Amino acid sequence: MHCKTTERSRWTRLSTALVLALPLALLGACASAPAIDNSAIGQPAFRTHVATYGLVYRLPKDVVDVMEAKITTPLQQNLVRMGLNAEAQAFNLPHVTVVHIHSADPTTPMKMLKAMPPLPPVLDGVVLKNFYTTEAAKDAGHPWWLDLGIVKTGKAYEDMMAFNTRATAALAPLRDGPLPRVTGPVYAKMGDAGKELVRTVGVSGVNVVKDGKELRPHNPHNTLVYSMALFTPQVQAGMNQVAADFNKILPEGMTTTFRNVSIVELAFSGNVLREFYRINLADGSVVDVASGQPVR
Repeated sequence: MHCKTTERSRWTRLSTALVLALPLALLGACASAPAIDNSAIGQPAFRTHVATYGLVYRLPKDVVDVMEAKITTPLQQNLVRMGLNAEAQAFNLPHVTVVHIHSADPTTPMKMLKAMPPLPPVLDGVVLKNFYTTEAAKDAGHPWWLDLGIVKTGKAYEDMMAFNTRATAALAPLRDGPLPRVTGPVYAKMGDAGKELVRTVGVSGVNVVKDGKELRPHNPHNTLVYSMALFTPQVQAGMNQVAADFNKILPEGMTTTFRNVSIVELAFSGNVLREFYRINLADGSVVDVASGQPVR
């Protein structure tokens, strides 16, 4: 769906959504939000990582099956060939991120659930297409990733982006400071807009409302490789060739439906380690993934 409404009408809908979202979110977040410490910003080294929690869409089975059949084996072979053994062995639950926050508080996942803003509808017609490499910040050295993009048109994409704006506003107050991976050498290489996001919401690459306008730097994607190895010209050239080869394997990408959103724990670079709560976008019901029991 291409948006043909006026800027005023679009902003009216966005304002309404945020007005509906924030009171519920703040009830769950502000009363028990941790003190936010930005002192790690601007330091030469990465902030020490304790725990990152996130809201993500787990990759649906139809997409995972295609990836396993066509991409996983050649990817593993290329990583081993290039000496990227840690990357080849890294655990990850395939997903597309909504937002990540850092907090040493182990009760954060439940606080995130209580602070959850209005959900998007079932995201039907999400198109995953175009493999590419990206750095946390250009010339920062590391971390870097191999990603599969999402086509930036259609109703599912618009709903996804609107939810990112709501979720960022609702969940960012639960952080105890910036994500470690956007501090140190990464923060030093960021532009002014990225640095402002790190200071105000703890992470770059999320949507926010500023001066009455929605800013949309969020870039939803699925990540296949997470790396803290230095992104040397040789590594970059090798991984860019891997991406080009994969684009020949899946030139039309894959179209799927996201029916759930999950609260998860992640490692430093963003790979998902475990899933806590899975929320059904159709009816809002919640399941505790470890027990399989509904959460009321």
